[in-house]
Amino acid sequence: MNEDLKKAVEILRNGGVILYPTDTIWGLGCDATNPEAVDRIFKIKKRADSKSMLSLVASDGMLQQFVSEVPDAAWQLIDAAVNPLTIIYDNPRGIASNLLAEDGSAGFRITSEAYSRGLCLRLRHPVVSTSANISGRPSPLCFEDIPQEIADAVDYVAEYGRNQTQTKPSNIIKVTDSNVISIIR
Repeated sequence: MNEDLKKAVEILRNGGVILYPTDTIWGLGCDATNPEAVDRIFKIKKRADSKSMLSLVASDGMLQQFVSEVPDAAWQLIDAAVNPLTIIYDNPRGIASNLLAEDGSAGFRITSEAYSRGLCLRLRHPVVSTSANISGRPSPLCFEDIPQEIADAVDYVAEYGRNQTQTKPSNIIKVTDSNVISIIR
């Protein structure tokens, strides 16, 4: 896995897009601080750029680098989560502006999965994570489900995790700075 991560991170640092396993389903990813790379993912997915995408971080500390204030309710949800949990925050900072929703918010998930966590740690930035599908089509539950046109459009396809099957994407909850909680998915 070490060489695989090294190659993927080199691509990310150079503004590339990768196809990789996450703690949920296979995803398209790029450096979340690079607006041109983010734009490429929108084009690959044929997705309207008005729809936001989430980013993975490796730790609580990395989350705090990119979210101005993590509300107490968010920490409680993170601590209680049994399944992967994406939280949408009001005041992200330092990420590409085209990752922000219309209201200026952005979603982050702390990943504990080895490969995606390794990407975040080595890159030292959040990594975009969006399902490896054309917008509106089913999300891939395993590597074999990924459309060839997606695989052909990226700069690197991870070797790690190709034999894994996932059952569903993460739960998504929005937590405002005033601790108002909304369940999105």
